[in-house]
Amino acid sequence: MKVFNNWSLWLFISWFSIVQAETGEPYTHTRDPKIALNACNALISSSATFCKAAARRRRDYSCVCKNTNALATFSGCYHMLGKDTPKYVNYFLKQCELYNVTLSPIDFEDAYKNYTSLSKFPHEIEGFNKTKPIDVPIALTQNATDIYWKSYKQFNGNYEDSLYYGAGVLGYWLLVFVLAAISNWGKFLFPSVFKFFTGPVSNIWRKHVTLPATSRKKKSNEQRFLFIFDLLIPSRLETLILVGFLFVLIACLGANMTYHEGDPIFTNRREAMLRYLADRTGIVTTVLMPLLILFAGRNNFLQWFTLWNYATFIAFHRWVARAVFSMVVVHAVCFTIYEGSRYSHAVQQTYFKWGIIATVAGGIIMFQGMLFLRRRWYEMFLLIHIIMAALFIGGAWIHTDELGYVWFYYATSAVWVFDRAVRLGRIFSFGFPDARVFLLADETLKVKVPKPKYWKSIPGGHAFIHFLRPSCFWQSHPFTFIDSIEDENTITLYCKVKGGVTHGLYQYLATHPGRSTHIKVALEGPYGAPSPVSRYDTSVFIAGGNGIPGIYSEIHNLATRSKDNIKQSLKLYWIVRDYKSLYWFYEELLALKNSKIQTTIYITKPDTGDCLEEFNLRFPLGHREELDLEEEKELKLNNKHISLRSVTSSYDNYSANRRIVSIIQEELSHVSFKEGRPCIEKIVTEDTRESQGSTAFTVCGHPIMVDDLRKAIVRNLGHTDGKRVDFFEELQVWA
Repeated sequence: MKVFNNWSLWLFISWFSIVQAETGEPYTHTRDPKIALNACNALISSSATFCKAAARRRRDYSCVCKNTNALATFSGCYHMLGKDTPKYVNYFLKQCELYNVTLSPIDFEDAYKNYTSLSKFPHEIEGFNKTKPIDVPIALTQNATDIYWKSYKQFNGNYEDSLYYGAGVLGYWLLVFVLAAISNWGKFLFPSVFKFFTGPVSNIWRKHVTLPATSRKKKSNEQRFLFIFDLLIPSRLETLILVGFLFVLIACLGANMTYHEGDPIFTNRREAMLRYLADRTGIVTTVLMPLLILFAGRNNFLQWFTLWNYATFIAFHRWVARAVFSMVVVHAVCFTIYEGSRYSHAVQQTYFKWGIIATVAGGIIMFQGMLFLRRRWYEMFLLIHIIMAALFIGGAWIHTDELGYVWFYYATSAVWVFDRAVRLGRIFSFGFPDARVFLLADETLKVKVPKPKYWKSIPGGHAFIHFLRPSCFWQSHPFTFIDSIEDENTITLYCKVKGGVTHGLYQYLATHPGRSTHIKVALEGPYGAPSPVSRYDTSVFIAGGNGIPGIYSEIHNLATRSKDNIKQSLKLYWIVRDYKSLYWFYEELLALKNSKIQTTIYITKPDTGDCLEEFNLRFPLGHREELDLEEEKELKLNNKHISLRSVTSSYDNYSANRRIVSIIQEELSHVSFKEGRPCIEKIVTEDTRESQGSTAFTVCGHPIMVDDLRKAIVRNLGHTDGKRVDFFEELQVWA
C-alpha cells in the first residue's frame, strides 16, 4: 500500500504538470477540436478580411464568433474537414463564450446554410482585396482546407505529442523501477525461490548482464579518458538501463515529425523541422526535470522502492542530466537558427533572456561536474553546482511561465525543497550533541556521538556529519557508523584522514593532549538499507582498510540476530596495510571473541616497523594495568600483560615490534592472521565450495579490491555446483 501511495503521489505530480498549458489555467485535452479551430481560423484569416485588422490576430477568435460572414465561412471549413460533429462544434462554441458571444449548435448549422447559399470565391467578388473587409462568406477549396488541417495538426499536435513522448520516457523509467523492485525485494521476501535460479540461463544472465562491470573489470575505480579526464563507468546493468533510456529518448525526439508541401506556417521543410525539433526537445526536457532532481535527492523514495543505493541514482542523475543538457543545447541552437533575422528582436524578450541564462548555467554545471574537478575541489564544486542548478531551474521557470509549462518547474522545485526540508528535519531532530573525537594511528578519526533514544541505526548505514567549527561547519561528509560496543546510546563513526575537513581536524587534534577533544556536531541520517544477506546459508564479508565499519556493523548485527541459526556461516575478511591499522578498530575486534563470526585479517606489509608507539598509546585506552620495572623483568615471553618498556629495553626495534605482534595475536586469538596479499579469487572459490548452500559476498574497501571481487565472482559463476552466489557492494562512489 505504501508503494502504491508513493507512486500515486509521483504520478499525480507528473500528470498535474502535464495537464497545465497556460499560467494558472488547466490544459484542455481536446487535441483535434483545438487543431480544427486553429486551422480554420488561420485559413479564413489568410483568405479574406471580415473584421478590422486589429482583431485578426492568430489566436483571436472573436471575429468568427461575432461576424456572421466569418462564422458562415468557419462553418463551411468545419464541414469540408468533416468536423461538424458535436465534439468539434461544442468546443468552438465554448471558445466564443470567452468573447461574451453565446451561440448554439442550431446557429452553427444556420451559418453553414448561409455558406452554401451565399459564399463566393475571391474572383467572383467585385473589387476583392484581401486586406479589406467583405460582406459575404468566402468560398474555400478542399485542397486549401486539407493542407491547413494537416499543417496545423502537425504544428499544434507536436506540442501535445511532445508531452506524451516525455511521459513515455517517464514510463520507461517506471518499468525499470518496477522490475528492479521485483528483483531486489524478491531476495528479501522469497529467498528460497531465488536460490533455485542457478541454472545455465540464470548464470548467463547474471554473468553477462547484472553482475559485471560495463567493460573489463573497472566499475568502482575510475577510468582514464583521453589521458586527461577521469570518469566513473556504471555497472553493465546500469549501462544497459541508460542505453535503453537514450534509445527511447532519441526515438521519442524524432517520432511523428512530418512536413507537408505547401505548409502555410513554414516557408520550407528546413524551417519546419527546426521548429518541430526545438519544441520537442524543450518540452521533453521540461517533462524530465522533476525526475532529474528526484534522482539526486538523499531522501529519494525510489531508493526504498527499488532497494538501489544512492550511488546508483547519482549515476542515473548524471547521465539523465547530460541527456537533458544535450536537449537544451539542441533546443537553443534550433531556435537560434529558426529565428534568423528575427533573433535580435526575440532576444529582447524576458522569457528568451532567461532561457539563455538557464542554458549557460547548465553548461557550467556540465563542465564543473567533471570527476577531476569534483574530487580535487569538492566543496567548491558543490557550491557552484547548487547555485547553477538554482539558476537553471529558475531560468527555465521564467522561460516557460508564458509558454504553458511552468507547472513542471513547480513540481521540480517541490521535489528539491522537500528533500532539503527532510534533511534539515533530520538534523534538528537529532540535535547538536558534543562528540568525543580521537585521532588514532595518525590515519583515522574516531567520532563517538550520543544519539537520541528514538534514533535507530541501520546496519551498514551511513550518516552525513557536520563538525560545528568556524572553519568547516557548513560542510557535511558521509561516513559509515557502528553502534558503540560500550554504550548503546552512542554511535561511532570512523573517518579516514585525507584532505579538507578531516585533515583540518587532524591538525587540530594533534595539538590536544591525548589527541582527543570534544566537538559539537550535527548529524543527518541514517541513510542506507541492509542487504538481504541473512537469507543466505553463508555470508562472506570482505573489507579493505577503512571500509571495515559498515561491514562490521552488518556482520555483527547478523551474528547478534542469528545466534540460534547455527546453520548460517558468517565469515569476515579484513585487509589492512600493517598491524598499526588494527589500533583504531581494536576494541571492536575484541568484541568478536565470543561470536560465531570466523574472522581473518590479512596484513599486506607486516614488516612495517611503526606499530610500537601506537600500541603503547593503546594501553590506557584498553584499561590495561601498568607494571613497575621490577615486575616487568620477571614476566615470561607469553604473558599478554607484558609492558612495552620491558620489550624496548631487551630487544631492538624489529624484535620489539614482533613481540607486539605476538601480544596482538594472543589477545585476538579468535582471529586468524595471514601476512601478505590475499588472493580474492581463491577466497571466492574456497568459500563457495565450503558453503552448504547459497553464498552472499558483501564488500567495502578500495575500489580496485571491490572490482577484483566482482570479477572473481563473475568468473566463478557456472562452477558453483548449483549453489546460488550473489554479490553486494557496500562501497558507494558518487564523488
